[in-house]
Amino acid sequence: MQKASLPKGTRDFSPEVMNRRNHIIDVIKDVYVLFGFDPIETPAMEQLSTLTGKYGAEGDKLLFKILNSGDYLTKANEQALAEKNSNQLVSSISDKGLRYDLTVPFARYVVQNQHNITFPFKRYQIQPVWRADRPQKGRYREFWQCDADVIGTKSLVCEADFIQIYHQVFTNLGLKDYQVRLNHRKILEAIAKTIAFQGSFTDLTVAIDKLDKIGWEGVTTELTNKGLAPDKIDSLKSLLRIKPFSMATIGELQESLVDCEEKTLGIEELTQVLNHGDISHVNIVLDFSLARGLDYYTGCIFEAIIEESGIGSVSGGGRYDDLTGVFGLKDVSGVGISFGLDRIYDILSNQGSFEESYTHNKVLFCHFDEVARKYALACALKLRVNQIPTVVYPDLKKINKQFDYANKCGYKWVAVVGDNEIETESVQLKNMQTGEQEKLSLTDMIARFS
Repeated sequence: MQKASLPKGTRDFSPEVMNRRNHIIDVIKDVYVLFGFDPIETPAMEQLSTLTGKYGAEGDKLLFKILNSGDYLTKANEQALAEKNSNQLVSSISDKGLRYDLTVPFARYVVQNQHNITFPFKRYQIQPVWRADRPQKGRYREFWQCDADVIGTKSLVCEADFIQIYHQVFTNLGLKDYQVRLNHRKILEAIAKTIAFQGSFTDLTVAIDKLDKIGWEGVTTELTNKGLAPDKIDSLKSLLRIKPFSMATIGELQESLVDCEEKTLGIEELTQVLNHGDISHVNIVLDFSLARGLDYYTGCIFEAIIEESGIGSVSGGGRYDDLTGVFGLKDVSGVGISFGLDRIYDILSNQGSFEESYTHNKVLFCHFDEVARKYALACALKLRVNQIPTVVYPDLKKINKQFDYANKCGYKWVAVVGDNEIETESVQLKNMQTGEQEKLSLTDMIARFS
């Protein structure tokens, strides 16, 4: 007999969990709609050529590849197969992969549909993504992202809007202890020039992006291997500070970095974001260690954390100036953020912040016999017409068995019907939590739950 199991890093979701997850999705979706975003969806799989080269060497290693249909080995690269060279072999046995994120598929979508959409184009997308990562706390191989992007404008009003979206979503979810971290890729380039880093800029950002995972000891080892001297690493540490987002902090930044075009542009754009709209009520910090390891970011970059949660960032994103260019549509700038549904769920669950009202099974009808069950079915129909979620216990069993079912499934309300209720066109409405019971006409019951 085969043992039932799941791949590591994936999960099943019970009805209770799904109701809670759907609550989070609904909150995020409502805020996106409030800010004028429209929904799209893209396929779970993309061409490997679409995905590779967009996330850096580290990201490419985490792509799930899909074997070609049929006998895929008939067209395999025989030399690569003989040499056991997996990198060379992949292109001959796999041309598709599971999407790594929602941003690159969105860029592909924009290019293919450029004549059918109006720019600036605002879209939200809530779907699962897959990464061949090592499963650990708060990190899964299959997880859901809740993205919103604006493409076709360079206006920094968009960045200010996303900061407001962070505040609105976290407030609506009851997550008050949030922090929005902001940086700029040009500032990181200016930091690289300030410490005279001789390696590639990607080497520096990939190392910095691992700071939360491997600490300064690990980052120091990586940068030392890239040829960065100890005194330069000390200078880097002093520059990668977290500061309150204010004009004073930006002034300090101005003095700390060498004069260069990157510093000028980065500071100018951060200042504009600070001045676009009222964001003074949002908990924002400038985090100069924030790198966002993905290669396609070019401007402002975001992360959001829930302080004291013990879980990493719950959202990230930033400006990308020419992601569509790799697909043939040049000079189209975009910016977006993505909430990690799974991490937000874990935080809310750990805090005990979920409410029982997230369940959609609102009323269960219990009955004494066949005639009462028929009456219950007629009542249920009227409740459903009034948009009240209603279930009729399907089997003819003793009433205590039906009550046991209601308790195990978490029904708060049970409507009991028998001969007397049929005669008076009423129900006995029982609160399963308190044990209180009252007789109501069907009209009054509908009014109660509408």
